[in-house]
Amino acid sequence: MRRLWILTLALAWATSAIAHHSFASIYDDSRSVTLDGVVKEFRFVHPHPVLVIGVEGGDAWHAEMDNRFELAEIGITAATFRAGDRVHVTGSPGRKEPRILYLWKLERAKDGLRYEQIGYTPYIHWPGK
Repeated sequence: MRRLWILTLALAWATSAIAHHSFASIYDDSRSVTLDGVVKEFRFVHPHPVLVIGVEGGDAWHAEMDNRFELAEIGITAATFRAGDRVHVTGSPGRKEPRILYLWKLERAKDGLRYEQIGYTPYIHWPGK
């Protein structure tokens, strides 16, 4: 019985790891989208936080960020981005879904916050902190 439980756990882990790391099937890193907009919502969730950004014309984009634990390590919290914050973002657009992107760069002019994803590592520069 114990072996069956361990095998089930191992298969579940392998399946989630494959699904989790299939960004190339979701996002097109050969293209780039740049948006100016207003934060509608910041979901500081596991595994990947999402910024919902409203742009001119009423469309909302969902910008997926690096994993929550790495973002927390560099000082990002659930309160870092608030509804109404004006942001300038750049990322890889979705391959099939409209108005999604994987966030590579973000700038917030009001306080000089700059976020950048370089490879697999997130960085933040926040003069006010």
